[in-house]
Amino acid sequence: MFRRAGIYYSEDTTTRQQTSLRTKDEAEALTLLHSKNEAHRQPILNLHIARTYLTATDPEIAKRTWQAPMDEMTRTKTGPTLIRCKRAMKDKAFDLIRDLPILETHSVQFLKVLEAGSVATNVFLRRLHNFALDMSWLPWPVLAKKQWPKVRFKEKRAVTWDEHQAIIKKELNPERRAFYEFCWHLGGAQSDVASLTAEDIDWRGKVVSFHRHKTGTVSIIRFGKELEGILRSLPHVGPLFPNLLKMREAHRATEFKRCCRRLMISGITLHSYRYAWAERARTCGYPERFAQEALGHQSKAVHRAYARKAQVVIPTLEDYEQKMAAAENIIVPMPVLAA
Repeated sequence: MFRRAGIYYSEDTTTRQQTSLRTKDEAEALTLLHSKNEAHRQPILNLHIARTYLTATDPEIAKRTWQAPMDEMTRTKTGPTLIRCKRAMKDKAFDLIRDLPILETHSVQFLKVLEAGSVATNVFLRRLHNFALDMSWLPWPVLAKKQWPKVRFKEKRAVTWDEHQAIIKKELNPERRAFYEFCWHLGGAQSDVASLTAEDIDWRGKVVSFHRHKTGTVSIIRFGKELEGILRSLPHVGPLFPNLLKMREAHRATEFKRCCRRLMISGITLHSYRYAWAERARTCGYPERFAQEALGHQSKAVHRAYARKAQVVIPTLEDYEQKMAAAENIIVPMPVLAA
């Protein structure tokens, strides 16, 4: 130990690496130095000592395995999120740590799980790790934030107008054809669209309103003439898509995939209709706050990620100035008041 500019430092006698003890008090510096030496000489003993102290506050901490946060985190979910979480916890890559005590987990074991798993494994392992930290079941991070592999999702794209038209022409089932039309015009998630009922339609105001399954928020969207024509061909009481409503999400997705395969269209899913709606809205200059509200995106970042591939053609400043000047010159007739 030595002092420099009033601050005490320690030096590793093997590597000659010097580290600040961050104190000007000699007694405190000696205590820190002693702790460093003890930790170096008796790492296993110190681990047992730390476990003993932690057990005094939480008797289960020494034998709690990673299955505990898997179960507890799942219990906090509801609806479709609960189903996804249950499915994720069955990932075979998690078998490497499922029965491993949390306090005995090393970074190498986490890296093996990430190597054996997929993108979803990376996402849910992060959530499990943070959940255990928040519950104080994990006294320190297993992996530092910078050491986590970057989450790289598969490239997603929107359904094009030509692809949508080809799908509509190829689909012989009228209910599924109308369902795809609704996805195109509303940009709704497949579960939200499949759950629509005749009571969700306000014919006087030409409005479709429904609660989103994922967030519970309300979506209120006006519909135009094209969607109105499709609506009139659907049931006027009860579910608009009674057969599709009974199907699971995976079944509806499989039917759509089969249709795309027959047309030799690749790279899209039912969720691609949401990307298409977001890109169309951005391309035509639809206000972002309206588009965000229509798609149920509570975050601007999420909405912009959906619309990031939109091809926006920027008008010339001259044309825009002329358009604004023409709008300012419009004469609005004043009402004539009776004498």
